Amino acid sequence: MPAPIRLRELIRTIRTARTQAEEREMIQKECAAIRSSFREEDNTYRCRNVAKLLYMHMLGYPAHFGQLECLKLIASQKFTDKRIGYLGAMLLLDERQDVHLLMTNCIKNDLNHSTQYVQGLALCTLGCMGSSEMCRDLAGEVEKLLKTSNSYLRKKAALCAVHVIRKVPELMEMFLPATKNLLSEKNHGVLHTSVVLLTEMCERSPDMLLHFRKLVPQLVRILKNLIMSGYSPEHDVSGISDPFLQVRILRLLRILGRSDDDSSEAMNDILAQVATNTETSKNVGNAILYETVLTIMDIKSESGLRVLAINILGRFLLNNDKNIRYVALTSLLKTVQTDHNAVQRHRSTIVDCLKDLDVSIKRRAMELSFALVNGNNIRGMMKELLYFLDSCDPEFKADCASGVFLAAEKYAPSKRWHIDTIMRVLTTAGSYVRDDSVPNLIQLITNSVEMHAYTVQRLYKALLDDISQQPLVQVSSWCIGEYGDLLVSGQCEEEEPIQDEVLDVLEGLLVSNLSTPVTRGYSLTAIMKLSTRFSSDANSVVSIYGSSIDVELQQRAVEYNALFKKYDHMRFYSEHCCFVQILPALQVQSTHPPCFTGSIYTSSLFYRFNLHVLYYLVSLLFQANDLLDLLGGNDVVPVIQTTLPTKPASAGGELLDLLGDLSLSTYSKNGLKIEFTFERANPNPNIAVITIHATNTTEADMTEFVFQAAVPKTFQLQLLSPSSNIVPALNQGSVTQVIRVLNPQKQQLRMRVKLTYTHKGSPIQDLAEVNNFPPQSWQ
Repeated sequence: MPAPIRLRELIRTIRTARTQAEEREMIQKECAAIRSSFREEDNTYRCRNVAKLLYMHMLGYPAHFGQLECLKLIASQKFTDKRIGYLGAMLLLDERQDVHLLMTNCIKNDLNHSTQYVQGLALCTLGCMGSSEMCRDLAGEVEKLLKTSNSYLRKKAALCAVHVIRKVPELMEMFLPATKNLLSEKNHGVLHTSVVLLTEMCERSPDMLLHFRKLVPQLVRILKNLIMSGYSPEHDVSGISDPFLQVRILRLLRILGRSDDDSSEAMNDILAQVATNTETSKNVGNAILYETVLTIMDIKSESGLRVLAINILGRFLLNNDKNIRYVALTSLLKTVQTDHNAVQRHRSTIVDCLKDLDVSIKRRAMELSFALVNGNNIRGMMKELLYFLDSCDPEFKADCASGVFLAAEKYAPSKRWHIDTIMRVLTTAGSYVRDDSVPNLIQLITNSVEMHAYTVQRLYKALLDDISQQPLVQVSSWCIGEYGDLLVSGQCEEEEPIQDEVLDVLEGLLVSNLSTPVTRGYSLTAIMKLSTRFSSDANSVVSIYGSSIDVELQQRAVEYNALFKKYDHMRFYSEHCCFVQILPALQVQSTHPPCFTGSIYTSSLFYRFNLHVLYYLVSLLFQANDLLDLLGGNDVVPVIQTTLPTKPASAGGELLDLLGDLSLSTYSKNGLKIEFTFERANPNPNIAVITIHATNTTEADMTEFVFQAAVPKTFQLQLLSPSSNIVPALNQGSVTQVIRVLNPQKQQLRMRVKLTYTHKGSPIQDLAEVNNFPPQSWQ
């Protein structure tokens, strides 16, 4: 059989291929020849064939059929064969394949070989692809080589020990005695790998971290020698002595000094020396300075040293290299919360980064700029950020607008400035404002009572100029619906529009192609609101949308029509009886968007709905769908739970004529027990007052407890707020809630209840029917 071609010839031949198909044909032909050689057990050219196979593997072609040939080369006595065999094993084998276990004995023999280069090959292979089983079997040999005086073997054994510790952490203590003298070695390769080994051990074991903290003075000494040493051609990189070793030592010092006062104190001086003496004209020096800054910020360093670190990052911002500027911005963003004043000194440089062409730098600069905003610089920073919002790419506008809203809410110097800033955002980037911003803005405007006239005027003018920004249109529609009468009452600073103009604008939004269904819903509600204060026929406008293809808009129109047909005579009755009076100030106790929880007040004629109930009437009705089929389905009205403040029975004399100790057990299941107690309201004897008492006999609290009820249409029912939404465990308390039932025809009371709660992490829902009310409760 002729001798196979050499590796160089194969590479030259493959490079002449003009197409991928031609290259594949060459590879397949050569692979066939290599397979034939392997089958004939050709020992002469096995090394050459495996080398060519590895090249094909690097090109992405399958080479798994050469795995066993690699093992044969490893078992050879020739160094050239072993070198190619070990290289092939590292490329073609891993711990997922059982074949690699066949190497264990060969590696063990080579670790004890008389030639250091063979030992080095075995250490490299074990440190590259050794499995946990191999590491357990060969850890002893690695530990012996770690103690040898041969620096060539010690540095390779240290890296191999790192791999062993990662695979089998419980073997860490085996290498502890060998680490005692590692830092005394003068060879930089051994020092480097020793620091890597110590770092791995400290990161994986708190005990090792405590043990090695005593090495801080020795590490400081090594780092000082590197800084003060003269020119050394062997280790010099761009005028800096062994920057790789310096970076490794700084990382280890960072781990050792974290949360430890003594260790931090011992390294403060050397960190200051590195920070002030390192050359910054080359990237090598910047890498060392960056690691120094990270170490200073992570340990318990002195305040002056932290200011020095932040000043270094500030100098990085002026560097022409974009990577260095990005690293500086990211690091400043991490430290701004702990060293806010020091970072503030570089505010102008950070703001200038907003003009950078690189999108990554712009994003980091934007995030850092918002982190720097406080009550003292709010006006200047908002001016810069709003200018950035005008000119930035669309991908930044949503985040920037949200950041402006949050900063303005937190640090606004005045209500007028706050509203002007919001208006600027809505008019320049309204289409990019997130959905949750609209209810937040509505809440702000509602609570700024003295600014209602100014705000509605600004929003009305903005609406005339541009209706393409949907969040702007939604907020404007809401404000006009609430405070549209201020536009025509003479309270605005400029010329007021007439009523028809305001209504025409809102009706134009309903038919505009730019309006979304949500925007049309806002406009529809605004028209209904203004119908109580303007002389207009809102019913004709609303009725058109009773057949809209949008389900929510259709149902809203139907609900409004039904409401005004039934109570149209009350539309202009009085401010206190109006269905849709102006929304009161919203009380929001969290950072979430405001929830427009409403109120229903009992009257002898009707229930008065505030606007926030009307806005969400459709969705609230759907929440009660489970109750709609009660008692035959069509004779039941679902009840919406409200937040009307409740008073005890003894307060104000509202609940009189108690019915003694009359009570009714209505539900007992899964440890939850519901009891009804009854009272009679005064002066209307047709209203029964029922108080529910929910108790819990289990060992865990029942959270998110919600009680809902439904009654036939001949009754009218009102649910007041519960005392809590948590039913305490072991009967340690109860949740109470008051129900008012109007029964003008003195019929027997029937009710279906729906219970929803979470118990031990599992949501539970149940229905119950109550038909055994005592006669005293309804007669």
